Amino acid sequence: MSASPAELLHVALQAAEAGAQVLQRRGNGVLEAENKSSDSDWVTAFDTAAERAVRDVIWRSRPHDAITGEEFGTTVPEGQASGIRWSVDPLDGTTNFIRNIVYYATSVAAVDSGGEWLAGVVHAPALDRVYWASKGQGAWVRERGQVRELHGPVAGRAGAIVGSGFSYHPGQRTHQLGELGELVAGHGDLRRIGSAALDLCMVADGTLDAYIERGLNEHDWAAAALIAEEAGAVVRRPVLTSALDGGPDEHERFSAFTAAGSQAIVERAAELEARSAAY
Repeated sequence: MSASPAELLHVALQAAEAGAQVLQRRGNGVLEAENKSSDSDWVTAFDTAAERAVRDVIWRSRPHDAITGEEFGTTVPEGQASGIRWSVDPLDGTTNFIRNIVYYATSVAAVDSGGEWLAGVVHAPALDRVYWASKGQGAWVRERGQVRELHGPVAGRAGAIVGSGFSYHPGQRTHQLGELGELVAGHGDLRRIGSAALDLCMVADGTLDAYIERGLNEHDWAAAALIAEEAGAVVRRPVLTSALDGGPDEHERFSAFTAAGSQAIVERAAELEARSAAY
C-alpha cells in the first residue's frame, strides 16, 4: 500500500486535473456562494464539487489513504491504513474565482506518516498552468503546453518582490498590517495575489522573490511548499497539530508563519512567530 513519490505524483496530477476541470465550468454554472467565517471568506458550489472530484480520483487509486480536504474535513479509511494522507484545497483563491480574477487553483499533496511531503500539484486552469513536484525530483510547470523545470527566484535581483496575504478576521488583519513594514523590509514591493498556493508557486518559478504569511491552513501550502522547495527555495512550513489529531485551533494557526525564498525571509518569519506567543 506504500508508494513512491513518483507514483503519488501520478495520482496527484490526475486528482488536481479532475478538480480543475470542475473549476473550468465556472461560466456555465451557478456559483451558489455563501459566507463561511466572515463577509470575505466564501465557499461556492464549485469548491465542494471540485473536492468531490479530487476525492473520487484518490479513492479509486488509493483506497487505503487518508484525505484531509478544506470542505469535507479528514476521512480515515476503514481497515489497514497505508500511512499516506492527502491534503486537498479544491479551490484556493475562492474570492478571486467569484470575482473572475484568474489567480485560483486546485491544490493536491501527499504526506507520509512521518510528516514528509512526497508529492504536490497546483493546477490553475484560468492561467493554463500546472505546477508539480515530487520529493527529490525537482519542480516543474506546464504552461500552454510547454514544460520547463523551475529553479526559484534569481538571487540578488534588484527590486525584489515579496508576496503575502491577510486574514479574513478584522482583528487579525489589523495585527498583520502592523507587521507590514517588517514583511517588506529588504524588498522593493509587496504583492497580494489572493492564493497562497500560487504565491508559493510564483516563488518556485521566480516571479516572486519571496513569500511570507501567517495564519495559513495546511491545505493552503501543502502542495506549493514542496514545489517551491524542490525548485531550490528555502521553505518554512508551520508546525501545526496534525489533521489526524483534530488540527490546530485558531490561535495556533494564526501564530504560525509560512515562508519561502531566501534564508533571510525564513529567519524573519521565525522571529515574527516567536513574538506571536504573546498575541
